[in-house]
Amino acid sequence: MNSDLILVLLIVTGLIGRSPIIATAASFLLILKLIHLERFFPGVERRGLEFGLLFLTIAVLVPFASGKVSVKDIGEIFSTLPGMFALIGGIAATYMNGKGLDLLKMDPQLVVGLVLGSIVGIVFMRGIPVGPLMAAGITAFLLKIFQYFAK
Repeated sequence: MNSDLILVLLIVTGLIGRSPIIATAASFLLILKLIHLERFFPGVERRGLEFGLLFLTIAVLVPFASGKVSVKDIGEIFSTLPGMFALIGGIAATYMNGKGLDLLKMDPQLVVGLVLGSIVGIVFMRGIPVGPLMAAGITAFLLKIFQYFAK
């Protein structure tokens, strides 16, 4: 019953914080639980992130498929300062994602903090939860800074 209460609290938090994503996700899981389909939890946990990233990537690539982004636009990425910063940002993000994955492999219980932090960010800061790996990467970066100054 404890997990049911947590899901209900997440639904209420999502509704109060005007975060339909949190409210819907918690509702979905509560429904699965109430109709005794918990056997799907491992699959959702294992593949849910992949499906979420797949749909996010599809949404980001739609401008390429629809013709809104041309070859000329791609070439301009390398000739403008914002384009170069975007390229560097993409490189930095994927590097940090890798560091986040390494951190989660070494210390998997950090997922609890990442999830709670993501919920706070969604509800109170109107953030969008696109990547626990990025959150873990930022955590790894903050830990390195802390370790550097703690010495």
